[in-house]
Amino acid sequence: MAGRAPFLPEQISRYIAEHAVREPQVLRELRKATAPVKWSGMQIGADQGNLMAMLVKLMGAKRCLEIGTYTGYSALAVALALPKDGKIVCCDISEEWTSVGKPFWKKAGVEKKIDLRIGPALETLKKLKGPFDFVFIDADKENYLNYYERCLTLVRRGGLIAVDNVLWSGEVANDKADDDLTVALRKFNDRVHNDKRVEIAMLSIGDGVTLALKR
Repeated sequence: MAGRAPFLPEQISRYIAEHAVREPQVLRELRKATAPVKWSGMQIGADQGNLMAMLVKLMGAKRCLEIGTYTGYSALAVALALPKDGKIVCCDISEEWTSVGKPFWKKAGVEKKIDLRIGPALETLKKLKGPFDFVFIDADKENYLNYYERCLTLVRRGGLIAVDNVLWSGEVANDKADDDLTVALRKFNDRVHNDKRVEIAMLSIGDGVTLALKR
């Protein structure tokens, strides 16, 4: 199934995938190529890719930023939605994983829109200058707050930060779950909920996505 909707009954999840997902062929091919890769479950669903592409188009975004690229599905979804002069800067630490996506970026004709930076994301972020229109955070959860704070300085007013995995398979709502990743995500969710610098919405798409619109 093209989409991931773990919080919905299988029947409803399948219906959404069949009626609300339009996944370009090149994205389907990248999904297939990612399937045998280690941690392939980290890849976002096609429904989430659709959402991100629509947000980028609605905003008229030209300058985007991604923290955590993996095999490049989300980067490709955004790049396809960007205008010809659009650009997405992608931060990741793995040349092995990102190399999976590069042939598909080229096949889609958007490789020049994707500026891949290999290295610790916090170091890369220190060197970047804003403003960015749209940011997607989907990397190591312990650093979510650090990424978020830096991205708030880089995104323009009216710009959007999207953050993945905020529901963490429902574990954030499980009082008995006290592992480091779950605790980090709870702290992040609490901080954003109380952050008056942004307007927020938490969606149950995929593994949970928070949208934070900078005031």
